[in-house]
Amino acid sequence: MNYVVINGSPRKKNTWKMVKQAELNLKGNFEEIQLIKERIPLCNGCFKCIMEGEDECPHFDKIKPIIDKIKAADGIIIACPVYAMNVTALLKNFFDHTAYLYHRPEFFTKKALVVVSTAGAGQKDVAKYIDETLRHWGVNKVYKITYACGGKDSIDEDNINKISKKFAGDVESGKLHSPKFEDILFYNVWKAMALSKDPIGADSKYWIETDLVNHDFAPEVKLNIVKKAFSKIMFFVFKKVMK
Repeated sequence: MNYVVINGSPRKKNTWKMVKQAELNLKGNFEEIQLIKERIPLCNGCFKCIMEGEDECPHFDKIKPIIDKIKAADGIIIACPVYAMNVTALLKNFFDHTAYLYHRPEFFTKKALVVVSTAGAGQKDVAKYIDETLRHWGVNKVYKITYACGGKDSIDEDNINKISKKFAGDVESGKLHSPKFEDILFYNVWKAMALSKDPIGADSKYWIETDLVNHDFAPEVKLNIVKKAFSKIMFFVFKKVMK
């Protein structure tokens, strides 16, 4: 198995110790990306990645290599400490550069592990935000490890081992989980937008060229009868609204 590890911390302390403990339970190769070393310029909110295509981003040369490594990986590990009750600026800036993936999700066969530490509080909220971002990317399943170390250099090895083993087993199984209803809803929002009379060009091109417009969800991911019906109803409603 191949894993890409994205470290959103500017240093290697408790969060990184948690990652290294988790890696002991994973079999495969690890590609590490230290965002502090990538020197990604701040996203300037130009909207080019969304409106014209991600290759039109002024920082495309910095973002594309990271996205390519995610595409090549079987599993994604995102590590981030809590800074001022939120993710670090490093990780937020990277996520800002992937805003187009909200419109054009593509990582439907990927599993992810989120690792968050804090000296005090906020770890669950930060992990939830990262989880939501990854699900908007299309990621199939997200596991979360959170820990409040109380300002000490300590980690909860037992919990890390327990969750990382589940993550490893899931990645190795190749099994794809049924999406949540919320994920199906957003899938149909973007599909309906791509087929509207005045769509965003990059969105329309992506959804048509990938043939996602002809599916209730990514074809690799199976839906039961209830979720198929929900998807069709949502698309019908959104298509009516987004004429």
